[in-house]
Amino acid sequence: MEIATRVILLLLLSAGIGVAQNASGGGAHEVHVGVILDLGSLVGKIAITSISLALEDFYAAHQNYSTKLVLHIRDSTSDDVQAAAQALDLLENYKVETIIGPEKSSQAIFISDLGTKSHVPIISFTATSPTLSPSSLPYFVRATLNDSAQVSCIASTIKAYGWRKAVPIYEDTEYGRGIIPYLIDVLQEDNVHVPYRSVIPQSATSEQITKELYKLMTMQTRVYIVHMSSALASTLFIKAKEVGMMKKGYVWIITGGVTNLIDSLHPSVVESMNGALGIHFYVPKSTELNNFTTRWNIRYQIDNPTDPLPKLNIFGLWSYDTIWAVAQAAEKVGLANATFRKPVSKQKSTDLEALETSSNGPELLKEILQSKFIGLSGRFDLSDRQLAVSTFQIINIIGRGWREIGFWKAQNGLSRRLNQSQSTTNLLPDLNPVIWPGESIDIPRGFEVPASGKKLRVGVRSSGYQQFIKVEKDQFTGATKATGLSVDVFEEAVKILPYAVPYEYVLFGSPEDTSSGSYDDFVYQVHLKVYDIVIGDITIRYNRTFYADFTVPYTESGIAMVVPVKDSVKKNTWIFLKPLTPGMWLGSIVFFIYTGVVVLSLEFLGNNKHVRGTIPRQLGIMIFFPLFEEKEIVERLLSRIVMIVWLCFLLVVTSSYTANLTSMLTVQQLQPTVNDIQELLKRGEIVGYHRGSYVKGLLEELGFDRSKIKPYDTPDDFHNALSRGSSNGGIAALLHEVPYIKLFLANHCKGYTMVGPIYKAAGFGYALAKGNPLLGDISKAMLNVTGGDTMVQIEKKWMGYQNDCQNVGPVTGSSSLTFANFRGLFILTGAASTSSLFIALIIYAYKKQHRSTKLMQNDNKQVGKNRTDEENNEPQEGNQGVVTEECVQFSGDGEENQRLHEQTGSEQVYDRNPNTSTAACDGSAAIRRGQPSTVLQAEST
Repeated sequence: MEIATRVILLLLLSAGIGVAQNASGGGAHEVHVGVILDLGSLVGKIAITSISLALEDFYAAHQNYSTKLVLHIRDSTSDDVQAAAQALDLLENYKVETIIGPEKSSQAIFISDLGTKSHVPIISFTATSPTLSPSSLPYFVRATLNDSAQVSCIASTIKAYGWRKAVPIYEDTEYGRGIIPYLIDVLQEDNVHVPYRSVIPQSATSEQITKELYKLMTMQTRVYIVHMSSALASTLFIKAKEVGMMKKGYVWIITGGVTNLIDSLHPSVVESMNGALGIHFYVPKSTELNNFTTRWNIRYQIDNPTDPLPKLNIFGLWSYDTIWAVAQAAEKVGLANATFRKPVSKQKSTDLEALETSSNGPELLKEILQSKFIGLSGRFDLSDRQLAVSTFQIINIIGRGWREIGFWKAQNGLSRRLNQSQSTTNLLPDLNPVIWPGESIDIPRGFEVPASGKKLRVGVRSSGYQQFIKVEKDQFTGATKATGLSVDVFEEAVKILPYAVPYEYVLFGSPEDTSSGSYDDFVYQVHLKVYDIVIGDITIRYNRTFYADFTVPYTESGIAMVVPVKDSVKKNTWIFLKPLTPGMWLGSIVFFIYTGVVVLSLEFLGNNKHVRGTIPRQLGIMIFFPLFEEKEIVERLLSRIVMIVWLCFLLVVTSSYTANLTSMLTVQQLQPTVNDIQELLKRGEIVGYHRGSYVKGLLEELGFDRSKIKPYDTPDDFHNALSRGSSNGGIAALLHEVPYIKLFLANHCKGYTMVGPIYKAAGFGYALAKGNPLLGDISKAMLNVTGGDTMVQIEKKWMGYQNDCQNVGPVTGSSSLTFANFRGLFILTGAASTSSLFIALIIYAYKKQHRSTKLMQNDNKQVGKNRTDEENNEPQEGNQGVVTEECVQFSGDGEENQRLHEQTGSEQVYDRNPNTSTAACDGSAAIRRGQPSTVLQAEST
């Protein structure tokens, strides 16, 4: 329905403007002008009415002009993309010579780029953001004031009342962010500090705005500068009134984006702004303005019959004067031969690249920039591509309207009257009296303590470890005093907050508390609003998050065990066996024997005469080989390879053994008496915990019997119980949180160590009520403290960590060398020995097969010859004492026969006369004729 209404309104406006143009233009040359506004907004509706009246008035006053403006009105629907699409349509299809609008600064940026590309001037009377720079957008003209023009007026007002801090509240848009850098720079020049910036999204809900306002209430600063659209500002002030921020002590300064529309806002919104100051563009009064206002009211009711009649504002006047400036420039340029040139391109790739450029655009822009006249809005001068800074009016919103309290001019500064010079004699600002929020006439101080004048109530309680927090009452004043690591971290965090937070310590357990004294009850007090925040050694636990919010932790997390330590090595007679485990000793001995057997086998297969002999001698050689290398004994290459690998193994093991034995004899080897909490359960040991800690419940969940759990109060109690041990009425281990354990070990350096953490915990933090806006800022400040050198100094101050303490944290000593530590070496030497033996067996089998084949061949030859001799039956005369051709006659003793046997490889030796000679043959038999002989059988090795 709303869209249909806009379409009908657009058609009626176009028809009305067209009739006026035809009536006044006659045969004048048409100059096409695009208009892009949000026709559904109040500014858009006011501007359209002003533009239609401007056309009528201009051509009624200049009937002889040869040009006339033809307007093509487009609705941006408050959407950046829609505005850009409408601009493209106007440039491509209607060849407009200039575009008036758009309404928003975010829309103007892209459309101004289109104007630069097509050489078409873009004139906006509402885009005020300083980010729209004429230097980067040469075809953009701002027919309004730059937002940065009012920052000096704001700074002068703040300085005049003596305020030293101010918080800007602005929307997170191009319009909202644009003014902030200029504002802060000017404020800093006047020594006005900006401790915080409140950024509100354009789409923020009422709940989000309320939450941000509550956050501002916790801050000390009470001077706020509001810069946002009228719609968002309306919600802001209504919520500010609801939460109590429009009462005495608060200061609100509103920029021109809202005050220029103050007369058009809903009365309830204006009432919620009561007491605020506003920066309003000053419009000189004139008869022309009065007459125009009357006609404008009539025309607006015709254009918008269903809308209530708003008051004509400055944007309506600027739109009126803009039409006059464009119409005058068009007449001066003529535009009779206006053409658009197509870009030089081989093909059309995109619509933007195909945009045609206006031939008369540069000249039209030049004439627009030279426009200078007195319009309805006052002096209208665009020579600087924007309106020059003129006069601002300081207004005070009262009831459903406003009243003037002074003026600001660049030359004279603040003054009560328009043409009055700045007063330097009066200490008070030379402005009319102001009715401040809360209907107060007293000038606000500009700052207040948070929480409606109440100091931040900080709940504290003493800890069993007073290094964390110790609380005392002053006997004379009754004030609560707190000291300790937790207190120092809190105070350092508060110091670096972007705002002041006065606070006071309140002792937990005071008459107004109704608590049992547990930490859970202590944290619950923030939910009951007894305290604003509680600090101390408070563990962040899941069950506590249901009724409180926690800051980030400032300590390490987790639960661990404190156990006594003992010397892991007994320095007795057999300590030399300790460097190696039994498995390592056994493995070394097995590989020692195995290597000896392999080397002995290799040499035996290689016919080494030194390895032959009795069994005792064989065993001696087997042991001798792995320890020493003897060239006369080790002859084969494979044996030497095995020996080299074995010697490398011995070198590594020996070196490791020596180093470990040295460490055991010279360094004290301390080991925890317990390494795992499950050991305590299996042994049925007694364990301890800090009285009142949640660790008791954890121990019961782990399976400890209640009779095996003992509570203790102080570190000295822990020390005494641990030193006695579980069997003597003490405890075997203490389960505690890591920060406490580190503190305990710092004071009891020797004799104990930490095992774990065995259980996850979040560490210590501070608790605040759910939704407290201080939470985020305090957490950020704590991160700053804990992440720097400040935390190191605080820990040194309170914990007193000893640099020479060797038992802080888990302690482990040297352990015996295991078989697994040298698994690689065992695999290497085993592989070398086994592969060498395997290769030797293959070689031996091959040689044996080769000799067997040769002997068979020789036997066959000898048998054939013997048969021939028998057939011939011819005695061999003269051959007595001479061996046959197949035999070799040897002379000498048995050793010589043995040597020849080894050289020839004979398997049979024939001895004709053992005392004189021996025959060795390769054949199976040697037959000597004429005389019997004795055959000696010998096996080859």
